[in-house]
Amino acid sequence: MWVRVGGGMESVPDRKRHGPADTAFPPPGGPWEPLALGGHLVGWAERGGLATARRSAEMGARIAEEERTHLVGRLGHKLRSAVLALQESARQAAFGRPELMETVFEQAQEVGRRAAALEAAANAPKERPRGVVLGAVLNGAMPFATRRMPDDAAVLGSEPALVEAFTRLRDWLGGGNLDVTAQAVGAWWKVSVCSDPEPAPLPVPEMGEPLIRLIVDTHLNGWLDVGSDGCADVYLPAYAGR
Repeated sequence: MWVRVGGGMESVPDRKRHGPADTAFPPPGGPWEPLALGGHLVGWAERGGLATARRSAEMGARIAEEERTHLVGRLGHKLRSAVLALQESARQAAFGRPELMETVFEQAQEVGRRAAALEAAANAPKERPRGVVLGAVLNGAMPFATRRMPDDAAVLGSEPALVEAFTRLRDWLGGGNLDVTAQAVGAWWKVSVCSDPEPAPLPVPEMGEPLIRLIVDTHLNGWLDVGSDGCADVYLPAYAGR
């Protein structure tokens, strides 16, 4: 069975990923029958039926919550470590080591970055999804990227969550020149972001792909596909009103 987690699919029990969640893109290893509730695709199975669809939806919701809880726990642990390091540096700076003030400043900034990451993982967007032009999002999130996409490319989602996702994608892939392309794929916009040269690992890995995946998959009902070549594909629901 494949169950829907956000905007993609995960297999049960081996937890492989496939996406985006769309009847036009069945997962490998079939034949599969689509599972739907209220016209909403919730999974794939060897045999369909209402009971199987309900079980698939419940399993998908449980997996999504487990993944969010795990990431929040990891980010919380990394935040506590940064706070302890800041406290120790501040104590030493206050008692005879003023040369540590620059270190204190840098550690305070790191605490802020980790706190912001924890907040992004823990809080779901409060704004209702609406049509958002991709170009407007990228103007703020990736202002210096080379872009090739239609002017009317628009997706359905929360604008703050979209900005958060692409800003964090820029920071994760950052350090080089970013190239962004977008193309319509069925009911989705596939946004490909590539970095040259490939990015260096983040000091806190959880603030890279795991956090971006959570935002894209569950906050934006999209799907993140990461390759090994310094590129990432973000599938987002197309806005049908344009």
